[in-house]
This record gives sequence, C-alpha cells and structure tokens, in this order.
Amino acid sequence: MCGRYSFAVLDALIKERFNVSVRSAVWKARYNCSPTQDLAVITNSNPDELQFFRWGLIPSWAKDAEIGSRMINARSETITEKPSFKAAFRAHRCLVPADGFYEWKREGKDKIPHRITMKDGSPFAMAGIWDKWVSPDGEIIHSFSILTTSPNELMKEIHDRMPVILHRQHEKTWLACTSDAELLGLLGPYPASEMKSYPVSKLVNNPKVDTPEVLK
Repeated sequence: MCGRYSFAVLDALIKERFNVSVRSAVWKARYNCSPTQDLAVITNSNPDELQFFRWGLIPSWAKDAEIGSRMINARSETITEKPSFKAAFRAHRCLVPADGFYEWKREGKDKIPHRITMKDGSPFAMAGIWDKWVSPDGEIIHSFSILTTSPNELMKEIHDRMPVILHRQHEKTWLACTSDAELLGLLGPYPASEMKSYPVSKLVNNPKVDTPEVLK
C-alpha cells in the first residue's frame, strides 16, 4: 500500500516538471502527506493546473464521507471490477505528484519506516483516480486514491505492495487515454534500478509532523 508520501518541491520546479500552473500563495512543501489531507493532484479534467483534493476516495454514490479514510489506495489488479473504483478509473484519473513515499519494513517486533525515491531525487507522478462527492447539505468534496501494484525488487525487501509510478512519457496517456487495455498496461511496478530507499526517523508515524526532519 501507500500510506504516506512527500512532495517537498519548489513551485518553479513543479511548473517546469509537470507543465502546470501553481498558485504560489496556496502551495507549500509537504514532507509527510497523510490520508484525509488536501493534497496536490493533476486531473484529466484540468491537466494544466495543480489542484488540491482530499486523500481517500469518496465515491459519488457514498452515503457519507467517512468511507474515504478506508479508500486511500486502489489495487490496480482489480480496478475494473470494484464498484468503488471502476467508474473513476474510466472517467476520473489523475497524477499524484511526489518526490518520495514511505513504507514500513518489519524487523522483528519493530517496524522501521523507509523513504523510497528516484535515484536522482527527481519528482515523479503516481497514478491516481478521483471523484466528486456532494453531501446532503450541499458540501462538495473532491477526493482521490493512489493505485498500487506488485513490488519491484527493491520494494520486495520492504513491503508486498508499492504505488504505481508512471513513466514520464506515460503521464499524459494516463490522463487522456480511453482504452482500458492501454491504461491497464501502464500499471506495472516501476524499475527498481531507477530507485533507492533509506531508513528514516519514526517522526513520519505522526501525521501532524510535517517538517524536513521527517526526511532524515
């Protein structure tokens, strides 16, 4: 699964890397992105702007927003079958930009958090889906989920799942394509040879801690 990630990138680099407009007055670096927070996404309906949606998908048909806290990830292997995800997969896809994600490796009775990044530290995009939910009193919430897949050789040493990281040349395809077969073909594990991992402080366990010390 993917339960934490970071996106601590200058707004100028975001504009350059993802070719989107960024509202600098709103943007701030994030070191410990956590479920139920409003986080940066790039959607197929507005691919030229960085928007902020709640992490934890709330399907449009949900009776209340609480379901979102249990829907932070969607398994790519069953994305076209699950009622909670299949409609969003076909109509509402997004990029979830990041510069690293966290996973916990079990060592005896302990779990040690690790940060996983590109070898060169560059930002990347995870595959996501999103939806729009309207509460009974008219509140509108846009939310998203991150797709996961089987682990690559690097991740196998840490966890049995990893987020779907899209190759840069496939990011526009993920947003614009209408073919299920072509989209599903993008959802394999990212090459381990291009990634690295290192253990970090348990500060990351606390979603209220969102400082550079989390990365150390």
